[in-house]
This record gives sequence, C-alpha cells and structure tokens, in this order.
Amino acid sequence: MITSNLSAGLERLGELIANASAIVPFTGAGISTECGIPDFRSPTGMWARHRPIPFDEFVASREARDEAWRRRFAMDEAFAKARPGRGHRALATLHRAGKVPAVITQNIDNLHQASGIGAEYVVELHGNTTYARCIGCDKTYELQWVRERFEADGSAPDCTACKAPVKTATISFGQAMPDAAMRRAAELARAADLFLVVGSSLVVWPAAGFPLMASEAGARLAIINNEPTDQDSVADLVIHHDIGEVLGPFVGN
Repeated sequence: MITSNLSAGLERLGELIANASAIVPFTGAGISTECGIPDFRSPTGMWARHRPIPFDEFVASREARDEAWRRRFAMDEAFAKARPGRGHRALATLHRAGKVPAVITQNIDNLHQASGIGAEYVVELHGNTTYARCIGCDKTYELQWVRERFEADGSAPDCTACKAPVKTATISFGQAMPDAAMRRAAELARAADLFLVVGSSLVVWPAAGFPLMASEAGARLAIINNEPTDQDSVADLVIHHDIGEVLGPFVGN
C-alpha cells in the first residue's frame, strides 16, 4: 500500500504499531535532516559538494586524512547544535513502551542515544562520528584530542599507542562492516513482526538487505521516506511524506 494521503497513512501505521509486539526501526539520514544534520545523497547533500574519501585512500594518503578531518571539523557546529527530532523522539517513546527492542541505524550522529535510547539498544551499522578510533589497535580518542593536534600543525594525528592513523569511528566506503553490529541487526530483522524503515533511500548495501530479510521472515514492512525506494513494491505500507509529520503523533510525554 503506497499512500500519498497522510491521514490514511497515519491510520494504517497506527494499526500496524498497535498490533506489533516487536517493532524494529531501521533509520537513515532522512530522520535527522530536520535536526540540522545534512544528508549525503540528495542534490544538496554532502557528496554533491565533496567526493567521498574511500577507506583505502584514507589509509594510504596523509593528504586524504587531513582533508577528512577538515571536513569533519567543518561539521562541528551542525553536530553540536543538533537535537533529536520528532522521528527520534517517537521511536524513543515506542522503545520505552516495550515495543522497540532496539534500533538499527545507518546514521552516525548519535541522535538516537540523545533521544533517550540506551547505546546498547542502538545498532550502528556505519559507526559514530562523535568520537575517533585508531584503525590499527582500536584505541578510542575524544574529538577534542584530535582537533587540538590537528590545529597545532594542520596534520591529522596518529595513534599514540601504535602510530596507525586515527579516524572518526565511522565506516567509510571500502571499509569492512562491523561484524557484531551486522549479526545483531540480522537477528533483530528476523525476530521483528514490524520492520519500520525511516528516512533511508535503501541503496547502500549490505545494510539495505535487512528490510527484505525481515519481510522474508514474516514481518510487516513499512517504509516512511520522502522519496520512493527500490523496496516500495514489497512493503505493506509506504508513506512518502515528511518524517517528522508522520511520526510526530507517536511522540509521548
């Protein structure tokens, strides 16, 4: 059911949520745009202005590492100001109600955690940009530590323990997906009775395979996204509308 009628879509979504006992949200950049976090794939998104830096290039090139950190620090204000939006708060409400065992997210902005969902219940497929990690020994670093050293000489710092490059704790193109997160996401998808895609274009694989996995395991599939996705045809409900307006009614006190 693809609907452009918001009222009808909300009624059906409410029915699906009411009848579900295990709702697994799968969120993408669209849930965070109202919070001031730019997306990546739209005509005005990050990648329209800056070519993505693949992982192998980051590892091989000092210049690429410096550019990657320049871009990250240029985003500091947006990330610092961002607060959970209506979509995040609605999912947090459902989590508190015992309907949502965990959230699977492609986002790196930490806003699900900020909405009140414990970090242990947020499965981050693409990592987290609010801290840094050594790509060699996995030692973690605060961003302020990286920034102080970067600004001191304009060069991205290396790990103090093993001298390998330090990058944001995110997954770049060409970098291996996190095994534990992928396994947990698969378990959640197979156990869901309602799989709720929120703000994802469903074009980034292998993450985009989880809605299909859930559907094949018997879950209802609902997709809320401004633009059509390749999986709309297999969904039980598709709402092409602003995410905040769709999920706003589900925000609790």
